[in-house]
Amino acid sequence: MASSQAIEIAIRGPAPAQAQSPSLSSSLSSSLSSSDPLSEELSSATSVLEAPHPGRATYRLLTGCDPADAVIETERGFDRHILASILAVAAMDKGRLAECAGLAAGEFSSLITEWFPAAVDLIPSWLPHVGLANRDSDDEIGMVRDLLMAQRSTDGDVGRWLAAMVARRAMEPNHLWEDLGLRERPELTRLLMRHFAPLATRNTRNMKWKRFFYRMLCEDDGFVMCTTPVCTQCNDFATCFGEESGESRMAERRREVALQAASFEGPRNSALQAGAC
Repeated sequence: MASSQAIEIAIRGPAPAQAQSPSLSSSLSSSLSSSDPLSEELSSATSVLEAPHPGRATYRLLTGCDPADAVIETERGFDRHILASILAVAAMDKGRLAECAGLAAGEFSSLITEWFPAAVDLIPSWLPHVGLANRDSDDEIGMVRDLLMAQRSTDGDVGRWLAAMVARRAMEPNHLWEDLGLRERPELTRLLMRHFAPLATRNTRNMKWKRFFYRMLCEDDGFVMCTTPVCTQCNDFATCFGEESGESRMAERRREVALQAASFEGPRNSALQAGAC
């Protein structure tokens, strides 16, 4: 089990060396005097920037490394990365971690115990207040989960857990690979090809995975989701097959830092120019 010191190090990372270059927030702070009218606003913004990224902190706590440094050459290493990524991105949402990840209390406890034993002490704080996450209260989640379960290509608990987790995260608004906390879309394709190959191999035209799931559900029930029989003639072609580029949610803090720096650059220059007059 992890000591409180080990957990603290996993969340916040090792203490920086004395010779380390000043951070962006300290550089911004030093550019304005304490009497500058922007100082109070800057202080509030930099405190946000310096707070640990909740997703990356959770990933480090589970695995001992940053998401960018994950080693996924082996199948077990890949599965561990996938599970940690989904739990990490779920930790960024409101609600208990197990519920946001789509797992019942028993499933969640088994997953943490087997794959991330260093975090077992935190299981009670991550479980929903009731014994069962609300995954079954949403028929849509259940339909996607059942679709995945029926198309499994691996035995054991991991595939079963992933069917529930992917179904729950598919309800979020971003690209599916983003809401699974993955680094890029090919990781999602590898996940589906590994654990749900009969389903994944049917996506011969590289349709967006969320759209593909619902198309398969419609076809299995004898319904037609599309307005035209030929995809290339459909007005919704870009919706189904458009690019799924984006930024991993594990890297969002980098964008926040850049935006904050840009937002203060203009006012800082204006204030300096005014002082020179």
